[in-house]
Amino acid sequence: MSTAPAGARVSAHGWGWRHAGRRRAAVSGLDLEIAPGERVLLLGASGAGKSTLLRGLAGVLGDAEDGEAAGALLVDGRPPGRARGRSGLVLQDPDAQVVLARVGDDIAFGCENLGVDPDEIWRRVDEAKDAVGLRMPRDHPTSALSGGQKQRLALAGALAMRPGLLLLDEPTANLDPAGAVEVRDAVLDTVARAGTTLVVVEHRVSLWAEHVDRVLVLDAEGGVLADGVPDAVFAVHGAALAGAGVWVPGIGHGLEALPRTGGAEVLLAGSALAVGRRPFGQRAALVAASGIDVALRAGRALAITGANGAGKSTLAETLAGLRPPLGGELTASDALRAGVRGAPHRWRSRELLTRIGMVFQEPEHQLLTARVRDELAVGPRALGLGDAEIASRVDPLLERMRLTRLADANPFTLSGGEKRRLTVAAAMATEPAVLLLDEPTYGQDARTWRELAGLIDALRAGGAAVGFVSHDPDLVSLLADDERRVGA
Repeated sequence: MSTAPAGARVSAHGWGWRHAGRRRAAVSGLDLEIAPGERVLLLGASGAGKSTLLRGLAGVLGDAEDGEAAGALLVDGRPPGRARGRSGLVLQDPDAQVVLARVGDDIAFGCENLGVDPDEIWRRVDEAKDAVGLRMPRDHPTSALSGGQKQRLALAGALAMRPGLLLLDEPTANLDPAGAVEVRDAVLDTVARAGTTLVVVEHRVSLWAEHVDRVLVLDAEGGVLADGVPDAVFAVHGAALAGAGVWVPGIGHGLEALPRTGGAEVLLAGSALAVGRRPFGQRAALVAASGIDVALRAGRALAITGANGAGKSTLAETLAGLRPPLGGELTASDALRAGVRGAPHRWRSRELLTRIGMVFQEPEHQLLTARVRDELAVGPRALGLGDAEIASRVDPLLERMRLTRLADANPFTLSGGEKRRLTVAAAMATEPAVLLLDEPTYGQDARTWRELAGLIDALRAGGAAVGFVSHDPDLVSLLADDERRVGA
């Protein structure tokens, strides 16, 4: 077996990056040095430029997206674009990194591009697959993976490359708590054995804080807000970091749920539901979960929980009318139907708009326009509302989600946290009676977490029926009136 390379050295000297079409730089005035083999936890408020820095270090800025660079960013003394193969990047959206149809082939893809010997490739594939907990054969279809499993797949592909610099952007965001620990331990074991330099962006700060050498906090206004060993950074800068939106160990969210009111009328009910998909051209359906009894009630919030791959997202999409049930019955109340016939999956898109809204796990899957403001107006415009009424809905949502300064930006250039806030706001713009959200708080800083949680709670308190898929125990504890565990 070949010897893994030593860790890479990272340097930045006045480095910055401004996305095309944006007045404000995503990162600016950045000076830092990361020694070979160092393990760094990169923090900062949503939109501070963490993901941009990782993409810059991976050498994909300028290729994947247009923009303007300033200063110097170096990996082993060279521009990252000339150090390809030294960096392995796992993106915030794991779907963006699924390349091939089978698990084994997808993990092998990076190694093949690096010219690794074929026999060595398959040894690495199996080792990486086992390390991240993908306990399935190499020929398992990637299209059948859940969001959390795709996250493990992307990480396995990066580990198999054995890079000198491993860059992880929210690597455990879609994982259940046990899975998050398993993946973290796999990463730590791999970098320790290989001497790999690690830079990880993660809002689950407590998951990594005791296992890294250094915490580096980006300032949203440019440069570095704090830098040092974890205990010292949190002891000296803890209050300031919490105020900037960083999740600081020992400082909670500080929210209390609004009072529960109303008669809790059942708006949507599932009985003995089986959920899954029917692959094109095949008769047999792939069942993700079955035997599910569930109810969404006006003025109440339902948490949909369970392990990765249990079928939670598929259940949410079925409840939202986006997939037909494979078995059982899904029934809408007379109040929710309001004259529309049949089950939700038979309703037209325009009929769903004011009745059932859905926020997907991956924000990119529901972005449709080239401007943030236009994205929020898609639903209201489809309802035939006038410009004044559309503005009266869109402007307050921009303000509340802290997206006003980005109103004219391309949604695809936003940070992961900003995209999440945008898609939640877009679903709310049509004021649906039922709202389903898939991992609504993943990848959010503490400030945005509180805003989203408060917004969801206000919807529930206002009489909407809310269902949310989540691995976030704090969100479940704060908001859930009821909980439906899938796969239990």
